[in-house]
Amino acid sequence: MGKVRKNVVAIFDVGKTNKKLFLFDENYHIVFERSARFLETVDEDGDPCENLESLRLSVFDSLHEVFRKDEFEIKAINFTSYGASFVYLDEHGRPLTPLYNYLKTYPEEIQRELYAAYGGVDQFSLETASPALGSLNSGLQILKLKTEKPDLFSKIKTALHLPQYLSFLVSGKMYTDKTSIGCHTALWDYPKNNYHRWVSDAGIEKIFAPIVNGDEVFPSTHPGSTYEVGIGLHDSSSALIPYLLNFHEPFILISTGTWCISLNPFNNTALTKDQLEHDTLFYLTYSGTPVKASRLFAGQEHETQIKRIAEHYDISTAKLRNLSMNWDLMDAIKAKFNFENTALDTFSKRDVAAFASFEEAYHVLIMDLVVAQLASTKLVLGETKITRIFVDGGFSKNTIYMNLIAYYFKDIEVFAASMAQATAIGAALVIHQHWNPKPIPHDLIELKYYRA
Repeated sequence: MGKVRKNVVAIFDVGKTNKKLFLFDENYHIVFERSARFLETVDEDGDPCENLESLRLSVFDSLHEVFRKDEFEIKAINFTSYGASFVYLDEHGRPLTPLYNYLKTYPEEIQRELYAAYGGVDQFSLETASPALGSLNSGLQILKLKTEKPDLFSKIKTALHLPQYLSFLVSGKMYTDKTSIGCHTALWDYPKNNYHRWVSDAGIEKIFAPIVNGDEVFPSTHPGSTYEVGIGLHDSSSALIPYLLNFHEPFILISTGTWCISLNPFNNTALTKDQLEHDTLFYLTYSGTPVKASRLFAGQEHETQIKRIAEHYDISTAKLRNLSMNWDLMDAIKAKFNFENTALDTFSKRDVAAFASFEEAYHVLIMDLVVAQLASTKLVLGETKITRIFVDGGFSKNTIYMNLIAYYFKDIEVFAASMAQATAIGAALVIHQHWNPKPIPHDLIELKYYRA
């Protein structure tokens, strides 16, 4: 008798830095993991960009490796990756250009003309829920290509966002997913729930694949294979899925990392000009419903400022990260310093030499960051009564940060949420019904309650 093979789902989680492949069993435990990093290459202007060919080969190498493992039976495959990145394919499904970096500088003139033709930057940004972010608005990348390289543009058969390109490599099918269109692309008209009219006016709509919901799957192109292939998801939207499936009372998720993103799936009121100016936008869930989100570059700011403190006091940054909440010190600090400024760079303007100790300096830094975070999160609160706030990612392990969030959101239950690989699990859960006969486990997310 042959060995019983374990049913698994394979998830490719493609970040800017790390490219990972996970195999999850039916209880969503990681049973295999592979990680790769590639050297960036450059585009025709000499700007750094993802090495698309390395990524393509890595997908096939990784799959060949796991298919050779006789202890696993792969039932389904799905993909999640960063957004704001298009792959332009010719009629044979081959990429025509490098995978341009979303940080590439954007020509002012093209942007200005587009906004002028559609009611000005404010109106356009409100309709598309896309703050003017240049190349980070991936729709504008297509407009630039069409304007500057019309011959090349005419050869494009289909433009796919990166997660859908990865899916196409395995399924041979081309689709557009709502989570990718919905993330500050400047393509989607939120009030009309369709592509914005500039997309058809510019003749761009014809290069988009049909839109399907993110929980759909398609058979693989490989002869004799029985596994299903998901269409891929934008990573920020994928990380929200475990929470949407586990909690039905209104909540906000503060997903913390380099960016701290407050996501409210229960607030779809129209964006205001003020919200837009404070980096608030909409994402779309895998089923196409809007999620109001505000972004704060707080993780990056934390890294920069703890280096300043550590250098001044000649200690390691680890010593600062491991400090516990000292309420007596916090009370003294509140009496001594002003915390009315909600700007993210407040601490950078403080004199590190003015603090009595590194502990005091670090408590002030976290207080400054939390004050900025409160302002950011309040932008997405809305009218619906939120009963819980979940904080996941780096800051969820910071007891000073968590205690202060709980203190200031007194009327809402605050939890530090931990979950290994939430983004990858989201991409697995969204296609759960297609591969997993078991019910979704209730203990996927570990919660730690913080009392105000």
